[in-house]
Amino acid sequence: MKKVLIAIDYHPVSEKVVEAGYNLAKKLNAEVCLIHVLADVAYYGMQYQPFMGYDGYNETAIDLNIAAEMHQVAEDYLNQAAEHLNDDKVGKKLAEGDTAKAILEYSKDWHADLIVMGTHSHSFLEKLLVGTVAAQVLEKTKVPVYMVPVKK
Repeated sequence: MKKVLIAIDYHPVSEKVVEAGYNLAKKLNAEVCLIHVLADVAYYGMQYQPFMGYDGYNETAIDLNIAAEMHQVAEDYLNQAAEHLNDDKVGKKLAEGDTAKAILEYSKDWHADLIVMGTHSHSFLEKLLVGTVAAQVLEKTKVPVYMVPVKK
């Protein structure tokens, strides 16, 4: 395994996913790339405690209706997540659109040997109607997926 793609979302549990994926990649002596998909701007308005050195943003300073600003917020988050690893060789990819599709497309384009993702706890109804990103990736990937459990 030469390339490990670590998918992160805007949620504090991503820190656990990043660290688990990065540690595995280092054991495999593999190249690492973090991917974050800008899919739903509502997530960026959530106020969490700081994680991976990212404090979020001041909601009065950003107009959520302006896509360019949300793109910058997402880039800042991805950059901070990469800096958290203290390794300037870590790649970063900010994609937009459907999360599962974007992860699958980039894993193919980047020739990833492994995808690392977290498993979130979703309601039964949400899983039934929408499915989870992890389930969608698992269903369609041609690359092994390393799932990091992140339930509290």
